[in-house]
Amino acid sequence: MSGAPDQPSSSSSELAAALARAAEAEARAAAAEAMVAYLKLQNEKLRRELYGQRSERRTVLIEQLALEFEELQASATEAELRAEAAARAANIQQVEGFTRRKPARKPFPDHLPRERVVIPAPAACSCCGSAALAKLGEDVTETLEVIPRQWKVIQTVREKFTCRCCETISPPPAPFHVVPRGWAGPSLLAMILFEKYGQHQPLNRQSERYAREGVELSLSTLADQVGTCTVVLRPLYDLIRDHVFAGARVHGDDTPVPVLAEGKTIKGRVWTYVRDDRPFAGPDPPAAVFFYSRDRRGEHPERHLEGFAGILQADAYGGFNRLYAPDREPGPVSEAACWAHGRRKFFVLAEIGLKAGGRMPVVAPLAVEAVQRIDAIFDAERALNGRSAGERLAARRATVAPLVAELEVWMRTERGKLSRHAEVAKAIDYMLRRWPAFTRFLDDGRICLTNNTAERALRGLALGRKSWLFCGSDRGGDRAAVMYSLIGSAKLNGVDPQAWLADVLARIHDHPAQHLADLLPWHWRPQALPAAA
Repeated sequence: MSGAPDQPSSSSSELAAALARAAEAEARAAAAEAMVAYLKLQNEKLRRELYGQRSERRTVLIEQLALEFEELQASATEAELRAEAAARAANIQQVEGFTRRKPARKPFPDHLPRERVVIPAPAACSCCGSAALAKLGEDVTETLEVIPRQWKVIQTVREKFTCRCCETISPPPAPFHVVPRGWAGPSLLAMILFEKYGQHQPLNRQSERYAREGVELSLSTLADQVGTCTVVLRPLYDLIRDHVFAGARVHGDDTPVPVLAEGKTIKGRVWTYVRDDRPFAGPDPPAAVFFYSRDRRGEHPERHLEGFAGILQADAYGGFNRLYAPDREPGPVSEAACWAHGRRKFFVLAEIGLKAGGRMPVVAPLAVEAVQRIDAIFDAERALNGRSAGERLAARRATVAPLVAELEVWMRTERGKLSRHAEVAKAIDYMLRRWPAFTRFLDDGRICLTNNTAERALRGLALGRKSWLFCGSDRGGDRAAVMYSLIGSAKLNGVDPQAWLADVLARIHDHPAQHLADLLPWHWRPQALPAAA
C-alpha cells in the first residue's frame, strides 16, 4: 500500500512525456511539410526566371504555392511552440538536434537607419560576484521595426515688412500648392493617388482610415485633390502617350470595367498600349498608355492609333481590322498575332480531356500534342530574349522556323480529318486563318511571340475591380486612364510610383515647360523635398 500514491504520479508523467513526444513528432512533420512547400515555391520562381512562363497557369501556380507555403509555415511555427510547451510540462528535454530548418533571412538593407539600444552591463560577475569586469566585446541583435504613419502640419511663415519711406508692404510670395488655395502637401497627394490607382483603395476607404488615425478628410475633399492632380499631371501623360506611339512596335489589349449608370452599371473598356523594346535590346525606355471608352467599338482603337504606323501585337479582336488595311493613312499597321492566345484554345481542351480521365479520345490527344508542339516553339524562343533584332531573326530562321513549319503541316493534316464542329478544329482554324500574322515574327526580330506584355499591364486593373467595383462616370474612367499610365510607366522603369509622384508634384509648378520630359520616369532623378523651418 505504501507505493500506491506514487502510481498516479508515474502515470501522469508518462502521459505528459507521451504527449510531448507526439507534439514533437507533429512539429517535425509540420516543419518538413513547410520546407517542402518553400522549396517548391523557390523552384517555380527560379524556373520562371530562367525559362519564362511555360504554361498559362504558371503565374497562378506560383501564387498558389506562395499561399500554401504561408499557411504551412504558420502551422509549423504553432506546432513547434506547442511541442516546446509540452516538453516543459513533462519536464523533459527535447530530442537533441531538433531545430526546425527555416529559410535563411536576408540581412536588413544598409540604407535603413539604425537605432542603438544598449542594455546596461551587469555590475558584478554572475559567478563569483567580483566587480572587476572588463568589456570583451558585444553581441548585436537586429530587429526590424516600423514607425506608424506620422501626420504633421507644415507652417510656412511669410514675414511682412513695410517701407519707412513709402510705407509699401512687401510680403514674400505665397507657397505653391498643387490645388488652388490647397492645404495638402505633395507627399500626401501622392499617397492618395497611389492608394487609389496603384493599390485600388477607393477614396471612401481612405477617408475612413485617415479618420481612425485622427485626421478627418472628407470624401469630397479627397476627390477635389484627385481631380486637380490629374489636370496638373496631364502634360506628363501626353508625353508618355507620344513616346509609346513613336515606337515601331506596340502591344495592345483591353479589359472591361463596370461604369455606373442610371440604376445599373454598363460595361466600359480600358485600353492599353505598351512599348517595350527590351526583348530585342532596344535602347528606348518602356512605357504604357491607357485609354477609356464607354464601349468596345472599333472606332476607339482607330482613334488611339490614328498616327501610328508600325507593328501591333494584339489578339484577334475585329476592331483592329481596319488598321491593317493597305490604303490606311499614314500607313498600314502590321498585325502580329499572339501565340499565347492560340495556345490557350488547345490548352483548355487538353486540360478538360485530362480531367475527364481519358474519356475524350478524339479531342484530348490532339489538343495535348498541339500544346506540346507550341511549347517546343516557346522553349526555342526563350533563349533569344534580350538579343538584338538581327540576332533574334537569324536564330529564329535556324531553330524556330522548322518547328513552326512542322506545326503547320501537322495542323493542316489533322484538320482534314476533323468535322468543322469539333472543338479542336475550331482551335486549329483560329490559327490557320491568321497564319501570316502568327508567322510574321519569323521575318522581323523585333516582334515578340506573345502579347503578354499588354496583359501584364492590365493585370493590376483586373485585380482592382474587386475592390472598387465600378467607375463612377466616364470622366472617372478618363482620370483612371491618366493615372494608370503614369503609375504603370513608373513600374515598368523600376521607379517607385509614389515617390516619383510626390517629387513631380513638388517640382512641376516651376519646372521649365521645354524640359518637362526630364520629369518622366525614365529621366527622373529624385530631389529632396524642402524641409520645414
